[in-house]
Amino acid sequence: MYAIIKANGKQYKVEPGQKIELDRMLGEPGDMVSFDEVILYSNEGESSVGTPLLSGCSVKAELLEHFRAPKIVVFKMKRRKRNRVKRGHRQEKTRLRISEIVLA
Repeated sequence: MYAIIKANGKQYKVEPGQKIELDRMLGEPGDMVSFDEVILYSNEGESSVGTPLLSGCSVKAELLEHFRAPKIVVFKMKRRKRNRVKRGHRQEKTRLRISEIVLA
């Protein structure tokens, strides 16, 4: 059993018990989060596709933690101009555990 959900402008394939990482969401660790924008649901070969979303279907998840992704280095250089810029970035992330997929 799996579903494809839309969260934070991106699509994720989720299954019960799976841990996923999303961009930072509101909430505290231990809170339950519900995703109502379900695009597709599939169970044992039977699938339902929404146009564009399935009505009454939702995915429940538990918020596990907030964390920061590994640092990436952004380095820009213009040759022969002595122009060098070195910057870093760490994306804020949230880890969730999918608890159940609820059908209408």
